[in-house]
Amino acid sequence: MKTLSLRFVVVFYLVCALYTHIASGSGPYKPTWESLDARPLPQWYDDSKIGIFIHWGVFSVPSFGSEWFWYYWKTSKSPNIVKFMERNYKPNFTYAEFAPHFTAELYDPKHWAQLFKKSGAKYVVLTSKHHEGYINIS
Repeated sequence: MKTLSLRFVVVFYLVCALYTHIASGSGPYKPTWESLDARPLPQWYDDSKIGIFIHWGVFSVPSFGSEWFWYYWKTSKSPNIVKFMERNYKPNFTYAEFAPHFTAELYDPKHWAQLFKKSGAKYVVLTSKHHEGYINIS
């Protein structure tokens, strides 16, 4: 019975994905404004006006700088980031060593939802990998 359920879910997903691809009618995106403009915004998004994008990842551990922490530390060698690391972490500390400390122990989704609602935001996007050092290539 479980196999049948899993099979149904997989087939259903594939049919939906195929329908979505066919319905879009414009094929893959190209790196042009025309390609982007060929796909209209969903009405709910256009009507929303205010949304919140949250960049939350390992870069949150040092609580210094921004989601660009890795870049400013290792690539552009921003003096304030380099000094911060020298003052607070051992020599040769790596970005990956922040990962075990990313515990989200104070994460309170109900509080966040209330705050977002009070702000007037109509949608929230949690971006966990954007600018993440694990995928940066020097």
